Formats: sequence, C-alpha cells, structure tokens
Amino acid sequence: MSGPDIAPRSDIDWIALYLDAAAAEQGAARNTLLAYGRDLKDAMVQLAGRGGFAQADRAAIEAYLARLEAEGLAPATRARRLSALKQLYRFAHDEHWRVDNPTLQISGPARLRKLPGTLSMAEVDALLEAAETHGRTAAERLRNTCLMQILYATGLRVSELVSLPVSALRGDPRMLLVMGKGGKERMVPLSGPARRAITAWLAHLDAAADDARERTGAKPGPYAFPSRGRQGYLTRVRFFTLIKDVASEAGLDPARVTPHTLRHAFATHLLHNGADLRAIQTLLGHADIATTEIYTHILDERLRQLVLERHPLARDT
Repeated sequence: MSGPDIAPRSDIDWIALYLDAAAAEQGAARNTLLAYGRDLKDAMVQLAGRGGFAQADRAAIEAYLARLEAEGLAPATRARRLSALKQLYRFAHDEHWRVDNPTLQISGPARLRKLPGTLSMAEVDALLEAAETHGRTAAERLRNTCLMQILYATGLRVSELVSLPVSALRGDPRMLLVMGKGGKERMVPLSGPARRAITAWLAHLDAAADDARERTGAKPGPYAFPSRGRQGYLTRVRFFTLIKDVASEAGLDPARVTPHTLRHAFATHLLHNGADLRAIQTLLGHADIATTEIYTHILDERLRQLVLERHPLARDT
C-alpha cells in the first residue's frame, strides 16, 4: 500500500529525494551516495514490473534478491543491495509515502567473514623503501614517501588519505585528526617515520607555494596532496595506480597490493603485537565492532601460541 497523494510520482524521484535526505541528515559521503544510487537504480529497473517502489511487496523484493543470487552476485553485493532498499523504505515509511515497509522481515544473505589479503612486515618495509625512490622528480618522491608512510602508520581509508587537509599535518603532530565516514572525526597516532616524511613534504609544499605566490600571486590550496584535477587533490584512482607501481618497484606482485591491503596490514600487525579489537575498531573508524571481528582468528592464533609457549604444563608430545 502507498500514499499516492504524498509519495513522489516516479521511482527516480524516490531515489533522488532519499539521497538528498541521506546527504543532509546523515552526512553521507559522495562515494556512499553514488553507491546507494547505483544499487537503487538497479532495483528500480527490476521492480518496475511489480508496481515500482510504491507498490512492490515483500514477495517482489525477495524475487529480486533471488534473481541477483541466480546471476551469481556475491553475498556481499546482494547484502549491500538489500541494505540500500531497507534504507529507502525506512525513509519512505517515515515520510508517509507508504503505510508499510516491505523489507522489514527480509534477512540478507550470510556474509563470509573472510580476512582480506595482507602483507608481512618485511613486505611493507620493502614497499616503504621503494616509495622513497619512486617518482620522476624529488617532489614526487617526497609525496610518495609521505603518502605511504601515513597510510601504513594510520590505516586510513584511501579517500581519507588523499583528501587530507594540509592543516591536519601542521605542527609536527603526534596525532592526526581524520574526518571519516558520515563526517565522524577520529584521532590516529602518527609514527616517527610518518612524521619525518610529513615534515619533508610540507617543506616542499611551502617552498612551492612561496614560489607560486611570488610569480603569479596564487594562494596555496587547502589539501596536503594537491592536484590540478576538479577535486583539487590526488584522486583515489591515481593513488591506486601509484601503489601498484611502487609494489612492482619493491619486487612484490602488484595484484596483491592495494591501498586497502595496507589498511589491513596496519590492523593485522597491530593485533600480532598485542593490540585489542576495540582499539583497532577506533583506529580504523569502524562504526560497528562486528566489522572489526574479521581479525578475530589472529587473536585466536596468538592466544593458542601463548598457551603452548608459556603455560607451565605445556609439553611437546
């Protein structure tokens, strides 16, 4: 059932109004909104023959999800599509576009809690060393070193890293203030090598800004890793390509190395060295501890080794 006098007339208007609200009320990031939009447009096409968003019932939505499974989509993708629909219908119900919520009793597919690929400490060391020599100019090498040192020292998401404001790096900070998903801020400690890389990169940025000011009167930009592109900072795609090139130079298989790989290496290495899951959750900016629990097998292995090596009754048999 729906409220025809209140609800938008077209499904595309449902999506547009929901995304506007998500941006304004939830502070959803642009990339998040784009993902929501893509998922909801896919559902819109599939549900068009069942009355669209205004008339689709639980059976229609479950049939859509079954079709996704039959097409071979991964459980994580299907869960994300359902999540987008649940959020849309929750909003529609709150706005009185519908008197019911057809997604309320629908459960998503079980998601495999698989630990993403990571790197050993030796491999990360090789990657950091390669960054110091990768680049056509001294400026590029300073930037690449700074990017890689910050990424491994903090476990930032790639979008958080490339869009860092230069003000966050000023003053030889021991802690880095990061603006994460949904506009949530968190503080992440910086390592000594990361701080030294930052100092060297800022010295170059400041010298370049002074030169530009004298020649053209141009003011320095607000970003730590500026670019001439529309966004004003290094794009995620460019950094993805960069880290592949650095991996090749380090003698690593580029297929194994992404910005996300370094984020997982950060978490994995901390856990191996005694950090707890709550600390990792805070540092990674996970809203839910369940997201961080993909690392629990590392803790289990560490505890097993602790018992075998330290318990007084442990014996080799």
